[in-house]
Amino acid sequence: MTAAGDLTDVEARVLSALDDTAREGRLVADLVDLVAVPSVTGTAAEGDAQRWVADRLGPLGADVDLWRMDLDALRADAGFPGTEAPRDEAWGLVGTLRPDGAQDAPSLVLQGHVDVVPAGDLSAWGDADPFAARVVATPDGEAVMGRGTCDMKAGVVAALAALEAVHRAGVRLRGTVAFHSVVSEEDGGLGAFGTLARGHVGDACVIPEPTGRRVVTANAGALTFRLDVPGRAAHGSSRYEGVSAIEAFARVHAALLDLERERCADPDPLMAGYEIPYPLSIGVVRAGDWASTVPDALVAEGRYGVRLDESPDDARAAFEARVAEVCAGDAWLRDHPVRVTWSGGQFASGRLPAGHALLGAAQQAWATVTGGPEPAPRGGPYGSDLRLYAAAGVPTLHLGPGDVRQAHTAREYVPVEEMHATARALALMVLRHCGTR
Repeated sequence: MTAAGDLTDVEARVLSALDDTAREGRLVADLVDLVAVPSVTGTAAEGDAQRWVADRLGPLGADVDLWRMDLDALRADAGFPGTEAPRDEAWGLVGTLRPDGAQDAPSLVLQGHVDVVPAGDLSAWGDADPFAARVVATPDGEAVMGRGTCDMKAGVVAALAALEAVHRAGVRLRGTVAFHSVVSEEDGGLGAFGTLARGHVGDACVIPEPTGRRVVTANAGALTFRLDVPGRAAHGSSRYEGVSAIEAFARVHAALLDLERERCADPDPLMAGYEIPYPLSIGVVRAGDWASTVPDALVAEGRYGVRLDESPDDARAAFEARVAEVCAGDAWLRDHPVRVTWSGGQFASGRLPAGHALLGAAQQAWATVTGGPEPAPRGGPYGSDLRLYAAAGVPTLHLGPGDVRQAHTAREYVPVEEMHATARALALMVLRHCGTR
């Protein structure tokens, strides 16, 4: 609940309009509708989701820029963040509410991604369709369950609801507010990269990714790698005549886990609450082609955490040096070294500048709408679009509904109350950052 004395008349009017929307069930209904668009990263449904959002922005009086990105030009750019999912199209979308005479007034960006990861093993969802979202009871209260609810379509819906409430309340902003709806966040940030390259920027940016009732002001990076490990084939009955690529990889993997422990030993204070602040994880292993043949090749693919303020080049150098070290000390790998390549998403780290007013604004808005304490800042051990906006000179943080531990899981969900609270907090941030007339 919000104490009336904490709000101006304009703020109270906007929050009342937003509360009416929530009572009418439109927040949940919009989330169910958006989840029904199966916008898995790299699929044509990403474009369908972008058009869904565009349809919500137009009636708000926004200038809507919906464009097909020039993928060849973006891939040729030196700063291209990489991708993992194959694609032949990507759609950008920005809706801008630009009041007359606002050229020199403060501007704020709200940003969200509409792409989601695949649903995974459908049996893990029980008898439910992952893209047919539904209201369920959870330990966190009433929630909406479905693929992409937490990561991050609830945040998208909350941001749109905040803008709609400002519009319904008839408020005239002094500054500009824009909503950047992007694709390809899950595999590198192509959508955000292309949006920024088109010239859509602002004085500050809030991304309602799931933050578990805290404010995320920094992201570690994540680099996708591939290891090609050689072996020597032999019949399984005389395996001593060969060299198993699996056994060779085991030695490399052990060395990489040692590297992970060393890199996590003294983390930045924003990352200190995580058991593993900068994880190194092997996600794919392929080896062998016959049960009775010693495998002569192994391919392993994984993700490697980049520490806060560490350049991706330095992170890669440390990884490659450790692989080279274990190869130099191994009788087989010394002459047949492991090959390391970097592909897919290449997330640098990023953070909100120390002392920036955006943190206090987010904390105060959340405390005002929830009646609770100001949420503590922390870092996230995952890559996100935050670092692309930060690199473009746009101070950015995350404040959004849900807990990232629910993201990408079977039976993913987001609490309804947190979606509503996020919408209210974003509405206050828009009013307070942009000002009213």
